[in-house]
Amino acid sequence: MIDDIQAAIPLGFFLSFMIGPVFFVLIETSVTKGFRAAVVFDLGVIVADVFFIALAYFSSFQLLENLSNQPGLFVFGGMIITVYGIIIFLKKPKKTTQQANEQISDKTNYFGMFIKGFLINFINIGVLVFWLVIIIITGPTLENNLNRFVVFFSTMIGVYFFTDIVKILLAKQLKKKLTPIRIIKL
Repeated sequence: MIDDIQAAIPLGFFLSFMIGPVFFVLIETSVTKGFRAAVVFDLGVIVADVFFIALAYFSSFQLLENLSNQPGLFVFGGMIITVYGIIIFLKKPKKTTQQANEQISDKTNYFGMFIKGFLINFINIGVLVFWLVIIIITGPTLENNLNRFVVFFSTMIGVYFFTDIVKILLAKQLKKKLTPIRIIKL
């Protein structure tokens, strides 16, 4: 059990620093909407991850075969993420930075932030493939024991969440330098 936890910690830390849409939106949310909104967004991402882990666990071999035969799913997920990025990039800030930050922080929709986190992670088919690969690689090591899987993946997700909390707190320190215009350009 201790070996499973020790193996999961570096993977959770690595997962938190994978560069992708979730990474940048988490930093943006932390700077523009605050700590609570970023945590709620991250919880949405984690729920999508848990959904994918369960899906990958219960159908790993059949699902992996279907994904390898249908590369169009990767293109579809990539196109959705690209369209989202273009919309964010073309969106013009209408007010000064301070007014925008005050207005956004006053009207934060936490349920919407949760759904946003869930959907950004859910539409990225690469996340499912990542969890499939992790399950297929770790399955024999964990002797396909459900309890060991739960401990391993709970530890991994817990480390991921803790590392994201640290990233959110650090991003808040950069609030003066990361203006909404700079965030959009980034």
